[in-house]
Amino acid sequence: MEQPSLPTELILSNSRQFLGSVRLDWAPQPGAYLDLEGQTYAVLERHHRYQLKAGRYHLHKIALYVQTAQRPIEQSLIEGRWVLGDATCGFNARSQLIRCAVNPQGLCAGCRFYESEGRGHLSIT
Repeated sequence: MEQPSLPTELILSNSRQFLGSVRLDWAPQPGAYLDLEGQTYAVLERHHRYQLKAGRYHLHKIALYVQTAQRPIEQSLIEGRWVLGDATCGFNARSQLIRCAVNPQGLCAGCRFYESEGRGHLSIT
């Protein structure tokens, strides 16, 4: 069964500037990227807006809080979801929003802080 597209508002997260309203045929979650008028945005938050009809609340539209971004060059697939960077590094955050603690902006390839899985974490006993 095909899901009908809902009006989706795009709001720039830091300034709360309204960027526009679109109808999407997919449901972007935080960490996803989307393009609008030649600009790429990363989805930071997703809010649902409901409307009361005939005594029941119905999903009326979606608000996406976004920031301008470049699509990541490095991604790893972990347990069915994409994360930024090289997930074999012990410092990788395993997140769709942040790469790692020691090199959050840089590329993982050739990073001087790279440590194979398990070596980048502190153990407390």
